Amino acid sequence: MLLFFHALRLAVGTIILFAGAGLLVRGSASLARAFGVKALVIGLTVVAYGTSAPELAVATEATIRNAQPLVLGTIVGSCALNISFILGLAVLIAPPVVDGRIIRREVPILLGSAVALPVLLADGELSRIEGAFLLACAIAFTLITLFVASREHMSDEDAENAAAAENAGVSYGGRARAKASRPIAIIQAVIGIALLVTGSHLFVVGARGVGGYYGVSERMLGVTVIAFGTALPELIGTLIAAIRGQGSLAVGSVIGSNLLNVFLVLGIVAYLHPIHVGDRMHVIDLVGLVALTLLAILFLRGSRRMTRVEGAIMILAYGGFLAAVAWL
Repeated sequence: MLLFFHALRLAVGTIILFAGAGLLVRGSASLARAFGVKALVIGLTVVAYGTSAPELAVATEATIRNAQPLVLGTIVGSCALNISFILGLAVLIAPPVVDGRIIRREVPILLGSAVALPVLLADGELSRIEGAFLLACAIAFTLITLFVASREHMSDEDAENAAAAENAGVSYGGRARAKASRPIAIIQAVIGIALLVTGSHLFVVGARGVGGYYGVSERMLGVTVIAFGTALPELIGTLIAAIRGQGSLAVGSVIGSNLLNVFLVLGIVAYLHPIHVGDRMHVIDLVGLVALTLLAILFLRGSRRMTRVEGAIMILAYGGFLAAVAWL
């Protein structure tokens, strides 16, 4: 009976997290539209940050409960899921043509974010100073992205992708209305935040209860169950983009999500409360994430169309990552 209640908390928490992220994105997008913000900016900021909100809420709740292995496991697991399974699934659905600009700009930063984790955690701790550094990287990345996007000439395809970015991000929470009143938009965003806080509490408590019942470590729990639950917005947004034929958008969404998970989410959590890895460092987890990132970068090389074979390899690589994490 106790297991049932833990599982119920986990399920309800997942639903509330999903609804909260949707409301937050919808309300924030409506508010941005009310102030005349362009769809491109909304896609690069509101949607990107909104889809990372579940990871931030869950990681913060886990930190409050002193479940630090859960925090790091969730971030690493979510990033691994994004860059291999979700991206691989999107490639299987609609093989995208890789945008050369992504190779020049985002991919080097993506590799840097993956490598930064084992480097910063080499001493077994992620300090407040290091957290502040990661947070500064998130802010700088966002500002530079907006600056570059504002200066580049937008073709018809770019404009279509920008609008699609917003639509894919808010589809699970409802379309933002261009003329939505500001008070309603603010109320939606506030309710979304409240749901994220409530959902993260139920989600973490339920997940720890289920994991404790079956003897699953918090590290493994974070890498698998919690990572999948918090990555639902990215999964749905990416699949919607792929199904609509916006394969390039799916690639950009995955890269942006991983960057924000490391820079923003882990940065905020470490700044609020330093993360101590303890005696057992997550070597396999961190090295595995770097390996998956390198594999994705290999398939993202040049201005070319990715193949379904490559998508299948990425999904299989994710399975290998889970097997290695569980075994070692």
